[in-house]
Amino acid sequence: MSANKINPMLLIDFYKAVHAEMLPKGITKSVSYFTPRMSRVNRWDKVVMFGLQGFIKNYLIDYFNEEFFGRPFDEVIEDYKRIMDNALGSEAYKIEKVEELHHLGYLPIEIVALPEGTLVPMHVPMFGITNTHPDFAWLPQSLESLISAESWHPMIAATVGYTYRQIVNEYYDKTCDDNIPRARALGAFDFRGEESVESAMKAGAGWCLSFLNTATVPTIPYLEANYNCDCTKEPVAFGSPSTEHSVMCSNYAIDGDEITLLRRLLTEIYPNTSFSAVLDSYDYWNIIDNVLPKLKPEIMAHNGCMLMRGDSGDCIEVVTKTVFKLWEQFGGTINSKGYKVLDPHVKAIYGDSITVQRCEEVYRILEENGFACSNVALGVGSFSMQCIEEGGVLKPFTRDTFSSCIKATYCEIEGKPYPIFKNPKDGGFKKSQKGCCAVFKDDKGELSYKDEYAWEEVCRNPKNELISVFKDGKLTVSQTLAEIRAVLHKGEF
Repeated sequence: MSANKINPMLLIDFYKAVHAEMLPKGITKSVSYFTPRMSRVNRWDKVVMFGLQGFIKNYLIDYFNEEFFGRPFDEVIEDYKRIMDNALGSEAYKIEKVEELHHLGYLPIEIVALPEGTLVPMHVPMFGITNTHPDFAWLPQSLESLISAESWHPMIAATVGYTYRQIVNEYYDKTCDDNIPRARALGAFDFRGEESVESAMKAGAGWCLSFLNTATVPTIPYLEANYNCDCTKEPVAFGSPSTEHSVMCSNYAIDGDEITLLRRLLTEIYPNTSFSAVLDSYDYWNIIDNVLPKLKPEIMAHNGCMLMRGDSGDCIEVVTKTVFKLWEQFGGTINSKGYKVLDPHVKAIYGDSITVQRCEEVYRILEENGFACSNVALGVGSFSMQCIEEGGVLKPFTRDTFSSCIKATYCEIEGKPYPIFKNPKDGGFKKSQKGCCAVFKDDKGELSYKDEYAWEEVCRNPKNELISVFKDGKLTVSQTLAEIRAVLHKGEF
């Protein structure tokens, strides 16, 4: 069963069902903040703010309206009671709060957030959540599990993409003409290795903040639905024609030769379209050394680029050596920065396996040998979307990569403000903020925060970067994909 067909009030940890009765009597307001508390990746001290708007649209608006407020009262309540009575016990929780929420007819929640695309340092709150109706102070923390589960992955995917983009920027600055599009340097090939289709769409969306190339088709409709873009009018994401082993091997099975298909691709199937061909189904270097020279007339007459793709062996050696051999066979030009650029009819590609370290190494070798880094197209698979290698240790990406959490920091009881905080004696990074928070920019644009405010104080502060984006069931700020890219890359996408 899809999560979107489950009563949204059941998308909780069991203990969330009983906290409303445990809160102080007379509580009328609570405030919580989502914060990256520490980084477990040495090269990352900031995380990209991304995915909240998509979550709000998909869950807090569409999902709650369709699966809770839009369903009959008796159906919703019986569904909730059936699960809780049998799994938690009918005496352990109170149903009245769920009944009252359904009668209210909307989510009495306000979310304040930093703009998506913002690079957020550790310890700085990314967004806050509070109730707007005094009877529902229990609701913000009740939504914690759902919000947390849906928030951390898009942010990490966006941070992964941004990391690769910084590597591209460094080496393209050195070796490529300034008009070479950097957003096409790498592509994502992670769909089949993600946890689910939803996970793949959101990871692809995060990746597309920094790059245009992806193999994940549903990323485009996801971005269009949630981030005010239109692939018919602007560059949202691009795919590319490519063979796979089933294509190469099935053709080889007919005549025991790979040149037949390659010639057909060049002259019949894609005479006016660039494409990549995986060439290692049997003997990659035989294709490069012996078959390509035989195809040189067709390649040079092709109205497009043929990308030679290896898919086994040492990917760094394969892709760089391929560039060197293509230069020997097809030549090219010298660009304005003095680096060799292959003839536009040929290029090297490696479709996945490109970690950040391998990306840096490929570019370093090309630069040292006098080649522009744009001579290769590199692919990032699910491995790099879900973990990173540092010091010989694999570090998987989870919610704890940035120790991202939602913690209650403030409440009001019978009109009186109370700061809430935790400060474990041996807790280290688990020390929480205290009271309401405001986020500020310094003269260099760096973010920091101050806490110990009352809610009305932070709302009145014109310098507070946390602004209202959702209130009482409606989106109050809606960013476009283009705007988010501009925030992240300072207008240089």
